[in-house]
Amino acid sequence: MQLKNNLSHWQLIAWVIGICLSTPLAFLIFESLQGESEVFSHLWNTVLWDYISNTVWLIVGVLLLSALIALPLGWLTAYCHFPGKRIFEWALMLPLAMPTYIIAYVYTDLLDYAGPVQIQLRTWFNWTSPDDYWFFDIRTLPGAIVMIALVLYPYLYLIFKTALREQSFKLVQASQLMGLSPFQSFLRVSLPLSRGAIVAALALISMETMADFATVHYFAVSTLTTAVYDTWLGYYSLTAAAKISGIMLLFLFVALSLEKMSRKSQVVHERQSGVNDTSLYELNGRTGWLATLFCCLVLIVAFFIPVGILFSYAVDYFDQAWNDEFFTYAWQSLKISFYVSVIAILFSILVVFYQRIGEQKSKSLPGKVSSMGYALPGTVLAIAVLLPLTLFDDYLNRWFSGTGFEPGLLLSGTIFAMVFAYVVRFYAIAHGAVEASFVRISPSIDMASASLGKNHLQTLGRVHVPLLKRGILTAGLLVFIECMKELPAALLLRPFNFETLATHVFQFVSDEQLELASISALFIVLVGLIPLYLVNRSMEQQK
Repeated sequence: MQLKNNLSHWQLIAWVIGICLSTPLAFLIFESLQGESEVFSHLWNTVLWDYISNTVWLIVGVLLLSALIALPLGWLTAYCHFPGKRIFEWALMLPLAMPTYIIAYVYTDLLDYAGPVQIQLRTWFNWTSPDDYWFFDIRTLPGAIVMIALVLYPYLYLIFKTALREQSFKLVQASQLMGLSPFQSFLRVSLPLSRGAIVAALALISMETMADFATVHYFAVSTLTTAVYDTWLGYYSLTAAAKISGIMLLFLFVALSLEKMSRKSQVVHERQSGVNDTSLYELNGRTGWLATLFCCLVLIVAFFIPVGILFSYAVDYFDQAWNDEFFTYAWQSLKISFYVSVIAILFSILVVFYQRIGEQKSKSLPGKVSSMGYALPGTVLAIAVLLPLTLFDDYLNRWFSGTGFEPGLLLSGTIFAMVFAYVVRFYAIAHGAVEASFVRISPSIDMASASLGKNHLQTLGRVHVPLLKRGILTAGLLVFIECMKELPAALLLRPFNFETLATHVFQFVSDEQLELASISALFIVLVGLIPLYLVNRSMEQQK
């Protein structure tokens, strides 16, 4: 009886966490289904369909360009041997550390009419005005597609490369014996066997693309994400913003459904026991150097040019960029990220531990419910969080009305709103890392602890937590870094006169003065390299 009562306590804790973290989504869905909104009706009859069209074309364009970049790179690094392969295997993931709005600004500065590229072209060819020549405008929808794809292609590259290495080399070798060329083998063997992994990666890229706010806002491309932001800050209509968010949720549901269907239909009958250093194809001579050149070109364009320009900005404008504002905003970013990391880890440990000891068939449900916020774009999440918090603040102020005490914006106007939103969005990262570490702990350890008379709390604190140190550290770092880079939710939820490094950099980007925040931008990029190091180290240990 005492054991069952103890389990009921853990069940209650897990469900309380799940309900708290899913409440914003529930409020958002409820608000989006409410009656007519004049602002939403006006947008629906005027520009909303253009926003939807731009969003669809943006997603489709980013998916196609990401596939054109990532699939050849994944195949080359998984199956081929060519000069520099071992470096490119991990280096091609570096663009993930680059926020899209930073790379967008850098290339706008390079390629605009007043930028160094066009200035040099006019010098070489004696052109005197824009009428003398044509040059593409980067601040357009196609330009946004290129910028976002350069940052997001590593998702598909990493997942596709991993899928290829998990396939049996024998299948590809059999295709060689049947006379298929490497390109034919790629199309008829490797791609079909990796279809589920490819669709899963594309679903992730589509969600990240739809969540992007800074790049499309800077390029003046109106999408559903910018519509949510403009509706809230421009029209002050939370209901209309919720309805637009509901449309975005529909897009997300379609993407997740396609990803789930692809995994359900994929069955792996044979798996390679391990990744060895033997390559299926030896690319020698010109072919090998062409492969190296392709990898170098992608890496230079997507990472080294932006980082190099940021570094030159930091050197040239060091006196302006290295100031008290940088330290203040860095401290505020670090503080918020630390709070969120600790809370997310604590919640994930409690929920995953209940999954481990629970006896009910629904024991995994609290974890799934708690993780739903990760799919929400930052602007949508901000609206979802504002709904219950403003309702609570309004109720509290009406409760104290006439007493002379006015609580004001107790929750929605403080950093609590930011912390809560970040926990809702990034809890899934901590949950996944902690759950993966829990799985490695043998159930016999729990039995041994119980036989010594230890209860569940003592087992968790004295046995599991010490064994989970590496997983907890990984989870904390991943959540910490995601918080450092989060922009849309911070823009909508930050208190007055409160800036993070991300909002600080974006303000200067919007004012065409990134040079004055170059050190802050470099700091964000350098911090973003940490999870890439962890991923690469983990993959090396699995070889």
